[in-house]
Amino acid sequence: QVQLVESGGGLVQPGGSLRLSCAASGSIGSIYAMGWYRQAPGKQRELVARITSSTNTNYADSVKGRFTISRDNAKNTVYLQMNSLKSEDTAVYYCNADIRTLGATRLTDYWGQGTQVTVSS
Repeated sequence: QVQLVESGGGLVQPGGSLRLSCAASGSIGSIYAMGWYRQAPGKQRELVARITSSTNTNYADSVKGRFTISRDNAKNTVYLQMNSLKSEDTAVYYCNADIRTLGATRLTDYWGQGTQVTVSS
């Protein structure tokens, strides 16, 4: 099986920075896209940023210029550098990855357990 484990969440003041990490482990054949989603209380889960195996990226308009997604393929890890954080960035952030497990012929969608990011003074 495959696990995604996130780390790096916490409490930060407005204007501050945080770096989230998500490491995939288990029976991994290959990873296509990896990404970050977030869900604030009372709102739907939304895409924050996504990066493909060829490092093509896309971002939500609300985070463009402030957040940067990157990945380390050797470590099966995706990162989200979040700068100039705002109170509206407060949410649970979830890691997502499209993974072909060993012996499989198709991709499967996997999710992490989520990490809380709170932006408050």
